Amino acid sequence: VNSQTAKKIILPNGMEYQVTGEGYKAKGNVIGEKLENAKELAFLGMINNEAKLGTKNIGDSIDLAFLVLARKLHINDNVKIIKKIPYESEKRYSSVFYEKDGDIYCTVKGSFEVVKSVCNKVQLTKEKITSNFLDIQNEELSKEGYRVICLATGKVRRKKEYEESDIKNLTFMGMVAFLDPIRKEALKAIKECQDAGIKVFMITGDHPLTAYHIGKELHLADDFDEVTTGDEIDQFLKRGKKVFDAFVLTKKIFTRVTPMQKLEIVTSLKRQGEFVAVTGDGVNDAPALKSANIGVAMGSGTDLAREVSNMIVLDDNFKSIVSGVREGRIAYSNIRKIIFFLISCGVTEVVFFLLSILFDLPTPLLAIQLLWLNVVTDGIQDFALSFEEGEKDIMKEKPRSPKENLFDKRLWEEILVSGLSMSVIVFLVWYFLIKHLHMDLSLARSYIMTLMVFLQNVHVFNCRSEKKSAFSVPLKSNKLIVVGVLGSVLLHLFIMKVSFLSNLLKTPEIPYLHLIYLLFLSFSIIVIVEIYKKVMGDKRYE
Repeated sequence: VNSQTAKKIILPNGMEYQVTGEGYKAKGNVIGEKLENAKELAFLGMINNEAKLGTKNIGDSIDLAFLVLARKLHINDNVKIIKKIPYESEKRYSSVFYEKDGDIYCTVKGSFEVVKSVCNKVQLTKEKITSNFLDIQNEELSKEGYRVICLATGKVRRKKEYEESDIKNLTFMGMVAFLDPIRKEALKAIKECQDAGIKVFMITGDHPLTAYHIGKELHLADDFDEVTTGDEIDQFLKRGKKVFDAFVLTKKIFTRVTPMQKLEIVTSLKRQGEFVAVTGDGVNDAPALKSANIGVAMGSGTDLAREVSNMIVLDDNFKSIVSGVREGRIAYSNIRKIIFFLISCGVTEVVFFLLSILFDLPTPLLAIQLLWLNVVTDGIQDFALSFEEGEKDIMKEKPRSPKENLFDKRLWEEILVSGLSMSVIVFLVWYFLIKHLHMDLSLARSYIMTLMVFLQNVHVFNCRSEKKSAFSVPLKSNKLIVVGVLGSVLLHLFIMKVSFLSNLLKTPEIPYLHLIYLLFLSFSIIVIVEIYKKVMGDKRYE
């Protein structure tokens, strides 16, 4: 939920404190004996900090959580800061040199491995760091899914300028265990991604055991072999691109990762033909966000992360990204449906005219009739198709290649099958009216025009899905289609009834029984396209 909360404080002697409350509101308590020891750790976390709590919280989530912890313990900042060494993900620590009671101290806050490496003794026990009891503490917390931040401090000699080389011989003070609860909807969102053929990777600076614990909860990984570390990434990078590419595909969780290593992972996936979206909120995420096909910044993230990204998720919710993918697929699908409808209707009119010319028949429709036909068959229906809700299994389809042409073989087949079928139906009726019934040309055109209105308005129901039967797509999911079709048909029948409009469009009235015949004949296009869909099924051409 992007809201780190300190849940435990563990001292090197095994003493443990429980912290109540959630998020960045200072509501809660620290429970345990001798709170002075807990206060000392919270004090170090508060002064070694780059965040600000307020109406709008600014800074890293862990820094914010330390400020909240200090407020719960009612700690005041009463020291003079001499120098700050900001946190960098490659170094995995931040440090502050400060003056207190006339002495100069150095404090370090960061990952267990780094903090332990600059310490030579342990608080409370005063032991030298030789045994592995600290390692066990860290490992146990990480297995439980906590993000563990360690703190150390110690006196340093007074000098004009302090450097990183002065961070040494400190006392290991303890660990603070943080928990950022998984959003309830995250598991479902990741499952939806996996069903959609979208691979989800976790790339984090956390301990491998912490990341694995979270990954198991999210069903991202089933085995610890799918977890790797920054050190292992560097080893495989040295072995060449091909070896590294193969290695990346065997892992799902990348831990203790630096910004450049994250960039290498993204580059590898792109090199292997993947279309990559990267999420992030910090300055350290900027290289990967910039390199990705789509950089997705969190709304609460840094200015740099937002500037280099292609889109910003205002609610910081992974589910919103998945919803975006779904809406994108629906929009793409609806564009295809509109193209399917419009071009197939266009093919019908063009082929019908060509057949009439080839068989030496009169011009089937006048210019004004063609214009009217476009109004009552194209203007409303294509607009209504854009409001299709999307098919239920749209998030179970495989992702499309970015190189895939919108006009693929399947779409051309659909257009030609339906377009040619409608043109043949209309032409046969036209031929029958002119050659066999010797009908008056004006009345015959009225029949043909009405048949085409019926055919194309019936055909719009075929276009609501490229795979599913027209009868399996509920009408209530897009009432605009129903309103549009009924409105168009009734409008056409109305103009035949009104003598002024009928004379204008040269469409004499047709007997009611013949209208029913034409309507039934128009349903033949449903049968033809249903057979095509049944034969082709879900097949999609690349």
